[in-house]
Parts: sequence; C-alpha cells; structure tokens
Amino acid sequence: MSENFDLQNYLIKGVERLVGEAVRATLKDPKESAFMLRFSAASKKASKKRRAAEDKGEHIPPFLIASITSKCNLHCEGCYSRCTDATNDCEPVRQLTAADWEGVFDEADGLGISFILLAGGEPMIRRDVLEAAGRHQNILFPVFTNGTFFDERYYELLDKRRNIIPVMSIEGDREHTDSRRGNGIYDKLMTNMDKLSERGLIFGASVTVTCENLQEVTSDRFLASLKKRGCKAVIYVEYVPVTEDSKELAPGDKEREYLKERISDLRSQSSDMVYVSFPGDEKSSGGCIAAGRGFFHINSHGGAEPCPFSPYSDINVKDHSLREALDSPLFKALQSGDVLSDDHDGGCVLYEKRSLVQSLIAANV
Repeated sequence: MSENFDLQNYLIKGVERLVGEAVRATLKDPKESAFMLRFSAASKKASKKRRAAEDKGEHIPPFLIASITSKCNLHCEGCYSRCTDATNDCEPVRQLTAADWEGVFDEADGLGISFILLAGGEPMIRRDVLEAAGRHQNILFPVFTNGTFFDERYYELLDKRRNIIPVMSIEGDREHTDSRRGNGIYDKLMTNMDKLSERGLIFGASVTVTCENLQEVTSDRFLASLKKRGCKAVIYVEYVPVTEDSKELAPGDKEREYLKERISDLRSQSSDMVYVSFPGDEKSSGGCIAAGRGFFHINSHGGAEPCPFSPYSDINVKDHSLREALDSPLFKALQSGDVLSDDHDGGCVLYEKRSLVQSLIAANV
C-alpha cells in the first residue's frame, strides 16, 4: 500500500461521487430528486463528522452492512451465506429486535455513517426493521433483496420513506437468473421493477459477477433492459468461491480489469444510472476496506464482523457500542497488519485467509 494513500479522503470522495451520481440519476423525478438533494446535504455533514473524528485519531467508516435476519425463502446455488450457516431454514433465535436495530441506526447517525446496506437472509422478511430504518432520514438504506416479498404495504413504505432503496438480485437474463435462483424468479423481478417504476420509486440491481456471466451482465442489451424498467443503480459484486471446485468462477485480475474499464466507460456514457463495483480494484484503493477501514458488518445476532464473507466476531453490539465494536481487538489487528492489502485469487481476501482471521480471534481471547 502506498504510504501517501489517504483512505479517509478516498472514502469521502467516493461517497460524494455516489451521492452526486444519485442526484443526477433522479433529476427527472421531482419527489426523488428532492429527497436526494436533502440527503446530499446530510451526507456532507456526516463527512465533516468523520473528518473531525479522524483528526482526533478515531476512524469512522461511511458504510455499514447489517444482516438483519438469518432467514431466507430461496436456496440460491452457491450462496455463501448458507455455506457459512449465516442463513438457514431454522426459525431465527436470539436475533436483534427492531428496537435493537433502531439503537444501532441512532448511533450510526451520530457517528456520521451515511450508508447502511440491509442484507440477510432475506431482509424484507423484517418489515419492522425496515420501518425503523425509514425513520432515519440522514442515512441511505439500500436493501439487498431477492425481490419476492413486495406487496402494497411495502410500496407505501417505500413511497413514504425515500431513504429505503430496494436493490434486487439478478444474474443476467432469464436463463442465468433462474438457473441460480429458481424457476420464475426472473419474471417476478421484471414485474416488480415495472411496478416500482410505475409508482415512481427508485430501485437498483445487484449482480453477482462470475467468469461465466461477466460479458452478459455488462452487455449493452442487459443494462438497457434494466434502464428501460427504471433501474437507477447497478451494483456488481464479485463472486466469492465457497468451495474448492468453484474457484474457477471467481473473477481474476483480467476480469477485474475489464470490469473496472467497463464501469468507467458506462459512467462516462450515462449520468442517469449509478454503477458500483464491490470490492472493485482493491490495489488502487489501498487494499480491502473491510474490518472498519471503509465498512464493517453486523450479523443478525449482533456480532460485529469484518465483512459478510468473513463471519468471525469478537464483540457484540448487544453489549457494546458501535464505537467499541470498531475498536475491537480483531478489527485493530486486521487494520494494523498486512492481511487487508495482501494479494489473493479473487472475491474476498478475508474469506481466502479465514484461518488467519480465526487465529487472530484466538490470540486475543
């Protein structure tokens, strides 16, 4: 990592770019653009809070990922969450309540965290938590959903609380999507997108990128179909291999470079859609930004983890504040070592080096 690399400045500029693109993407929708302009002002205030904390030696990341339930109604092929038992078919036990999550959102707002990505399991199962999220207008809540739980009550909530943005998972065309997520899912997603667009509600798409679908999900045809239905953001998530025999699906340096250049081209060609790649080009961003460098993860039971792909924790927000979680021995060990900047085969350096993460926890117990 470059000694001159300024992580905080990199993250602040990244947040400002995302918000700026989101404002431009919604200018034709007065109700949505009015919210985005208000959020833009809130985001700038949050950046000042984080910068002030940084000046005092305290690093606050702008992003948080919250997995609000371990329950899901689908069994998608190669799901990392099921492979790590973070998602299962058992009824959730001892998970954070809506009040617990509201406390997390309150503290996040006070710290200057601007984005909280709601995940699961299937997050739309927890309507109570989404309602709590909607009350925190200074924070944008992208909801990573399989898109099967939309109903009239949800449409009303999304219309009232514009800071909740559904981001529906799709793998490309019907064949690619249904083969991984189940028969009929693609058509259901298309129907939901049309209904959201008819109501003037902003939404995005989340795409798991593999070596097999890279060309399909970055094609003009696929992106045009999303744009036609009113999609305003496409988030590309690199596939993380969960078994030895699935490693060949993970994008390598060649594929990552192509994705980076393709996204750069798309951003220059269109101002009415936002394109994001995760984790993106880690080498140019100073390494992996998990473990509190740029974001961290809270699982459905309250455990603070470096990343959803690294489900290990040494502190729980039921008993500790977010500040204390960010200062946990595990996070500090990862931030001060070389693990986050190490080269790796693809997807997630912490997943690939999970035995090392486990040893760090054991060393600090």
